[in-house]
Amino acid sequence: MRLLSTMMRRFVQTGALTIIDVDGNAHAFGPEEINTGDPVVTIKLHDKKLYKDLFLNPELRAGEAYMDGTMTVEDGTIRDFLTLFAINANNLRGHPLQKTIRKYYKRIKRFHQRNFKVKAKKNVQHHYDLSNDFYKLFLGEDMQYSCAYYERPDMTLEEAQLAKKRHIAAKLNIKPGQKVLDLGCGWGGMAIYLAQNFDVHVTGVTLSTQQHKLAIERVVKAGLTDKVDILLQDYRDLPGPFDRIVSVGMFEHVGTPQFHEFFSKISDMLTDDGSMLLHSIGRRGGPGSTARWIRKYIFPGGYSPSLSETIAVVEQSGMWITDIEILRLHYAETCLEWEKRFQANRDKVSSMMDEKFCRMWEFYLIISELSFRYSKNMNFQMQLAKGRHALPITRDYMAKAEAKLKRKKS
Repeated sequence: MRLLSTMMRRFVQTGALTIIDVDGNAHAFGPEEINTGDPVVTIKLHDKKLYKDLFLNPELRAGEAYMDGTMTVEDGTIRDFLTLFAINANNLRGHPLQKTIRKYYKRIKRFHQRNFKVKAKKNVQHHYDLSNDFYKLFLGEDMQYSCAYYERPDMTLEEAQLAKKRHIAAKLNIKPGQKVLDLGCGWGGMAIYLAQNFDVHVTGVTLSTQQHKLAIERVVKAGLTDKVDILLQDYRDLPGPFDRIVSVGMFEHVGTPQFHEFFSKISDMLTDDGSMLLHSIGRRGGPGSTARWIRKYIFPGGYSPSLSETIAVVEQSGMWITDIEILRLHYAETCLEWEKRFQANRDKVSSMMDEKFCRMWEFYLIISELSFRYSKNMNFQMQLAKGRHALPITRDYMAKAEAKLKRKKS
């Protein structure tokens, strides 16, 4: 425990953490005076290997230990523990060993993100092909698995997801008769929304067999088979052209080695007066690397890029960046609501999967929320155009289109 205790004394500067070791000894960390509302938590380690593992690789090993039960929360909750971790994270990252490790992973991140076609499909299926019935338990009626848009703090998840679709659709500046591509269409919610509210034909693409199956069923149920096509296909194989392209929550799966290929393909698929709306998780500050636990268990090959590394590649594509909006806390509220619904259906999830899966998933949902609430994560919506005259020269049209869609209430 000596090395771990040394690191923990530097780490815990806000709140209080007590670690009970394998022999039952309690080790307390944190300031003498605890502010009201700061997290206070006690964890117990059941395997002596964790002393070294947590010292060398705390972000990965803490998640694994919680999943397999070798680390348990004795006082407080797993949310309390992860909140304490989140608000003290900079202290941990400032530790000399952790700084060295993080620099190393930044240097080799391109090897973790080489999402060629076969690997990209495998990575997508790892996460999105778990079970449609599982995702229905917490995503909401429209199966939107991306950041909602909270116009008001009292909005329900369903209202905020509808607001997200309105907000994005307004930025697309869609005209009747256009061909629209929904890149990474998920379970078809955005494609259906655009087809219902605009006189357009929408093509949705996904690499998930489960999403593809349910999206087609939803299109048929909505009576939109003449307006919406859902393809199980890699975007790199699409011929185009399209007047508008929308991508929500897919860019995080592209990976930096494929950024040039991605934006080059977007440019090739757009008509000369075409435009795109790219909605992605991003990070404040410069380029980083994907947390090791997330990369190993949740999103293999995934990466949330900084604006600087994204814009640099867009500039090389020859397209115009016509608008950028940063959504800071919207995803924190979205993940919070997902986690509430997940916990309300935990028994059902446990019967579908198992208890270890439940612990993994609650760990994922909570750290995702906290990464937006306390760390560097945010969302960006980047509007791109093929030519300088493709879109109006002021943003007024966005507000007008959004207000018109809001009056439809669907």
